[in-house]
Amino acid sequence: MAPSQKMKNVDALHKAASELGHAPLLEVSTKSKVELGWNLSAFNLTILVNGRKIPLECAYQGSKIFEYGGPYKDLYESESRDAKRDERLKSSGELIGFRFEEFKFEESSKNVFYDWLYIRALSEHEDSQDYHDGLRRFVGFTDIEFNPKKSLNNQARACAIFIALDHREILNESLKSPEKLRQVLSKYSPVHSPLIAERTKPML
Repeated sequence: MAPSQKMKNVDALHKAASELGHAPLLEVSTKSKVELGWNLSAFNLTILVNGRKIPLECAYQGSKIFEYGGPYKDLYESESRDAKRDERLKSSGELIGFRFEEFKFEESSKNVFYDWLYIRALSEHEDSQDYHDGLRRFVGFTDIEFNPKKSLNNQARACAIFIALDHREILNESLKSPEKLRQVLSKYSPVHSPLIAERTKPML
């Protein structure tokens, strides 16, 4: 789908949500018309790795472990789109986990890994406070790039979790380790999470 059409779809989605009383919403992707949403795309948001800033997308893709290879840390040096399209991600067998710095995740933790990585990047970014203040202005978040048939993670959910953790004053505690974040999130229903709903209700 052409980028211009995706932007039109975002407008239509937000308009429909607004008519139901859910506004304002922020599109978090490279198709966002709002600078904040564009900056917080995984292609544009950066995270520190060995003292260097790299795109979050590169950190995520380069940390994957497969049956027959990985993690392919050379992807840390790639452009975001190149990292996501690297052929090894498709030819190395089933995804079995992730390794990032001293942390190792099982495949079943892929949602926790992505959310933890994204929230950590957002918390450590040099513009973190500006991003944080900006996110607080919205009641919910969307990600037009998310396709549930192809992926499990999306930037909109990660932003909602970030705001919810901060609202409950447990953001810093949750970021101590991936396991700590898992423990916090496991206290709530994965479908109707009061952790998210309390701050951003209703979530779309």
